[in-house]
Amino acid sequence: MLQTVGIIGSGMVGGAVARLAVAAGLDVVVSNSRGPETLADLVAELGERARAATVAEAALAGDLVVVAVPLKAYDRLPVAELAGKTVIDAMNYYPDRDGGLAELEAGGLTSSALVQRRLAGARVVKAFNNIDFRRLFTSARPAGAPDRSALPVAGDDGSAKAEAIALLDVLGYDAVDIGTLADSRFSQPGTPVHVQPYMGERPEGLGQEDAQRWFFETPGIPVPAAQVKQLVDAAR
Repeated sequence: MLQTVGIIGSGMVGGAVARLAVAAGLDVVVSNSRGPETLADLVAELGERARAATVAEAALAGDLVVVAVPLKAYDRLPVAELAGKTVIDAMNYYPDRDGGLAELEAGGLTSSALVQRRLAGARVVKAFNNIDFRRLFTSARPAGAPDRSALPVAGDDGSAKAEAIALLDVLGYDAVDIGTLADSRFSQPGTPVHVQPYMGERPEGLGQEDAQRWFFETPGIPVPAAQVKQLVDAAR
């Protein structure tokens, strides 16, 4: 039974997942590459259900582990500590930030398949990668709510996908199983289901300050499961 979520990468997406998990009554163990002492403010905000740890400790502590670091750091994920775990890969490949990863530039491999190859003993599931961190936090709704959104989930292991889908449900989202890790390409940046449906089109002509204000103040747009499926099918 899921009680503790380990989080590797406690920036924007990782922080949003941590806040949702604590609000749902789960314990969280947060970590980043800079060390637990840098997470004191986040842990203080999250309260008694949260603690900071090293990356290896967070991997060991989680009944399920969410990875939300820049993809270029995938080869530093702790292999032994994540063995046997369900690992939710919330990462996306951005060549300008991550550098050109030859395996991905060739086009035959998805970023999640690359992560799975690194974590051969874990069960990798792609999720949380297609929604921006602000809407991820603000659009969560209880089960059955008419304005509940759905997120795509992809993975090669059925039981691991079921665990990920259960976590999404607890955190406030329905899920759409879009297939294998190879199929996770249909929720990557540049696809119809990535980010824009959940936040709408940004008005043209905004300056930097107004654009930032729009990003943080704009409420999320509900994207139900049927719409997610339609958008993913369009990418196929």
